[in-house]
Amino acid sequence: MRAFQLVGWRQPPELREVPVPGPGPGQVLVKVAGAGACHSDLHIMQAPVPLPGFTNLPFTLGHENAGWVEQLGPGVTGFAPGDPVIVYGAWGCGGCANCREGRENYCQNLGGQGPGLRGGHDGGMAEYLLVPAARYLIPLGALDPRQAAPLSDAGLTSYHAVKRSLHLLGPGSTAVVIGAGGLGQMTIQILRALSAATTVVAVDTDAGKLETAKRMGADEALFSGDEAITRIKDMTAQQGAQLVLDMVGIDPTLRMAAQVARMLGHLTIVGLGGGALPVDFSSPPHECSVASPYWGSLTELMEVITLAQQDKIKMLVEHFPLQRANEAYQLLHDGRIQGRAVITPHG
Repeated sequence: MRAFQLVGWRQPPELREVPVPGPGPGQVLVKVAGAGACHSDLHIMQAPVPLPGFTNLPFTLGHENAGWVEQLGPGVTGFAPGDPVIVYGAWGCGGCANCREGRENYCQNLGGQGPGLRGGHDGGMAEYLLVPAARYLIPLGALDPRQAAPLSDAGLTSYHAVKRSLHLLGPGSTAVVIGAGGLGQMTIQILRALSAATTVVAVDTDAGKLETAKRMGADEALFSGDEAITRIKDMTAQQGAQLVLDMVGIDPTLRMAAQVARMLGHLTIVGLGGGALPVDFSSPPHECSVASPYWGSLTELMEVITLAQQDKIKMLVEHFPLQRANEAYQLLHDGRIQGRAVITPHG
């Protein structure tokens, strides 16, 4: 089969021929319908030196995956060939305290790493994906797996980031989403779905993405900069927002996040831009909680799929065949993907 693989550090990934894996006991082979291209993949590709914990080059990229059950390993029940499924990507050890509580994204032994991230497991930018346990598969029902694939990360990460702060988002509250790309667009929709009483403000440097943010449910769409900070402060009687989500994570966006958050609020860093949050006695504001959540739980992904099935959230998707995967990543790098790029190995 064909697979889009990282073959060396600071080298472009390559489309290669590799064997189709066979499922062992408890495992499932999935025919990949869609594999999302994520900014975290760009960080892996552009790393100047091997990142900590990365092993086993080459490995297949792609940690946002959905498709159809192709073959069941011995002992697997509950699924049949042809079933449309989405793959939960934070594969844990299954035995540590966090995994046993259902939080495999915070696995204490494997770090919640799944397919296509550290080289321990091949990802879904291939014609087939070997899933180590049937528990990582969630039925999609009538959802198209080519459209649904990004829900496994962009949807789940956004949902988990918002859900942990829902107790702050009562009537009259404000949530600021910095960065209106694929993650930000999903976050806006989830805020709308889970907290109708909250004023949602989107901030970005791209006019097209701000227009999309408005269509997705943002009440305000502001160009990033001092005027946006002033507007958010004016909207909140100079108090700042109860929840600020930075989907970018570079120095300028983190500085903005610290300026528009309020006392006793939440400042949540989702983006992997590599910036540093300015911290001193008065910044962020007093007792503003700062967190960097990672992915989400298997149960939360089930909740995300339910929202999608109810048509309350929808990912904007651009499809690319496997042979155009490098082009998709270049467009992503250049900021020219409005939602999420999805690689479709079977068309």
